[in-house]
Amino acid sequence: LLWYHKVRKSRTTLNLPKFLSLGTKFDSITFQDEMYNGQGTAAIFQRRQLQILEKLNELLINMEELKEEIRVLKETIPKLEEYIQGELGGRITVHKISPQHRARKRRLATVQSSGTSNSSEEAESEGGYITANTDTEEQSFPVTKAFNTHIEELNLDVLLQKADNLRMNECSKLESFELLCDHKEKFRDEIEFIWRLARAYGDMYELSTNAQEKKHYANVGKTLGERAITRAPTNGHCHLWYAVLCGYVSEFEGLQNKINYGHRFKEHLDKAIQFLPEEPFLYYLKGRYCYTVSKLSWIEKKMAATLFGKIPSSTVEEALQNFLKVEELHPGFSKSNYLFLAKCYIDLEQTDNAVKFCNLAVLLPCVTKEDTDAQREVKKITSSLKR
Repeated sequence: LLWYHKVRKSRTTLNLPKFLSLGTKFDSITFQDEMYNGQGTAAIFQRRQLQILEKLNELLINMEELKEEIRVLKETIPKLEEYIQGELGGRITVHKISPQHRARKRRLATVQSSGTSNSSEEAESEGGYITANTDTEEQSFPVTKAFNTHIEELNLDVLLQKADNLRMNECSKLESFELLCDHKEKFRDEIEFIWRLARAYGDMYELSTNAQEKKHYANVGKTLGERAITRAPTNGHCHLWYAVLCGYVSEFEGLQNKINYGHRFKEHLDKAIQFLPEEPFLYYLKGRYCYTVSKLSWIEKKMAATLFGKIPSSTVEEALQNFLKVEELHPGFSKSNYLFLAKCYIDLEQTDNAVKFCNLAVLLPCVTKEDTDAQREVKKITSSLKR
């Protein structure tokens, strides 16, 4: 920059070297102090800058995917010999069936006999995605029993209580989801029912092991969440689960939509906290958001600023305060909350506190997949701190 101003100040453009073009041919880029020479030049500069940032983002994503593929290969290769021996020995390989598959066949019959649908998203949720499987695949899934044989006898309060109780057990979340789906036609206009159904789609997203199914559940749940916040803008639970499902949907979006959903997540999370100030889960989510933003690289912040004119900002200290608020409202809330408390203290170079929360995390039982993942990470951190 100094060379430019002192030696070549009279020139108005600078040619980009080929290695900076990232596959896109740019003839020149106008510097910011010369962007006022003509109307629209600033917009052109911004577009070109965004193209470069998006190319860099694609490169980062590809590198992450490559690292994941290498990790999977490292885990798979040692087991290859055992697998081949099993095949040669005549063993039958049993394919793992994700929990959401077990409900499809029964729901398919219900949907095909129904003459109406709530919306294009709901039609997809109940029938559209099912047709993506072949007949052979559909028949390979066992048909679940009807969990509730007296659907018409349940009133709304009893139904909601039963669904909430089932959801408290990780193994019963599928049953809770099916129970709500069975009553969708009857209670489709009840706000307390709608946000719980959206939450149940979020549970199915978490239970699913297939990317297409995850995307399907996230999109349907988000649509239900949108309906809920439109009808009940002061209901904190509606904002909470809409925010969560926006986060799930963003995992399948491009750069611009991903950042857009990030803004929506934060907006509705803040509204949920406004209406539910004593809900610890909200502060846990906000802590996760603040911690993630505090770790954003310069290029990621620049992308957000280019698209929205605003750089997201937060600090590890802000994240820590939210995680501590969770512990204040609900001591021992989750293994993951202890994990992130330890991470924050490590970043703040408070090793004693980090060790303390790692030890507390180990004491909690592993109930969910998130707990199992957190336990694994806590052990790594503990080993690192000991060294």
